Amino acid sequence: MSTAKEHNDTRQESLSERAIPARYRHDWALFVDWCTATDQPCLPATPEALALFLREHPAAPATLRRRVSAINTVHTRRGHPAPGRNETVRRRLDAARAVRLDRLASLLLCKAAELPTTGWPSGLFGRRDALLLTLAATGMPFAQLARLRRGDIHVDAGTLVATTTGGERFWLTPESGSGASAAVAVFRRWAEILAFLDAYPNTDLLAQHLTDPVEVAQGTLTDRQARQPLLAPIDRWGHLPLMLQPMTAQSIALIVRDHLAGRGRARTPLPLRKQRDRDDDPHGRLDTEIDLDPHYYERGIAARRSAHDSLDGLADVFDEIEDRADALLEELLTVLGAT
Repeated sequence: MSTAKEHNDTRQESLSERAIPARYRHDWALFVDWCTATDQPCLPATPEALALFLREHPAAPATLRRRVSAINTVHTRRGHPAPGRNETVRRRLDAARAVRLDRLASLLLCKAAELPTTGWPSGLFGRRDALLLTLAATGMPFAQLARLRRGDIHVDAGTLVATTTGGERFWLTPESGSGASAAVAVFRRWAEILAFLDAYPNTDLLAQHLTDPVEVAQGTLTDRQARQPLLAPIDRWGHLPLMLQPMTAQSIALIVRDHLAGRGRARTPLPLRKQRDRDDDPHGRLDTEIDLDPHYYERGIAARRSAHDSLDGLADVFDEIEDRADALLEELLTVLGAT
């Protein structure tokens, strides 16, 4: 009972909104009535609710676009995100665009499935680019894709869901009969790389891991980790930025275009600097112990002694430079005073 009353209050408040342009009032009233009948809030409305509304009220494309514009206008003027700017709604409004994007998505997912997941550094580039292509298959614009953070991705009932900074959600629905979308496995392979770097921020160890992988625990992200960019640039040697700088939209677009055109770069295998031996460790843990040269300390002491001798008397040189600078300053002040 209270829910119906809240909807009625919202309806009256919404319909009496003077800021609603006259050309939009009928369409907004139609949407409010539908929300009341289906027991859904009209302010703010979810993109999924708007898509359902459009499906249950078929009309000419121009009429549907006007209804979406009306609903978006009311939301933005009331300080809410516009639900009509969601990819699901866009596809509902433009059937030709939906067919074109579905065809492109299928091609992107096929390209992603062909990329390597192991080897150095091919496995590193392959895992990142596979996720990049998979997210592009959702229809997400490259600019929004570049701004994604690690905390913006989650798995919901076997579906990979990405939420942009503006609150728009993109997802890939699992194929019928399958328990989880292939996109989930793609995401988890790249998340494993980021989790590995959280525990072992070392490129050599990462190279060993991709050559002979071990299981890496992927726990809950900390607040700091959740704010880190999801997709980071990688140099030719497999190094990621220390603070995980985000990729640019231009670089993402270039990578997607190259993969679609069949011009994806084949990465030359790089030698590992140090192999780990698991025979002594049945748990497969990484060997991070470093053996120092027995003469390490002696060489260090000798280097410091040499530096002390070389720099001896440097303080006197600095004092002389300072005295000369003071003298020049006095001469300059005298000249300025004379003029």
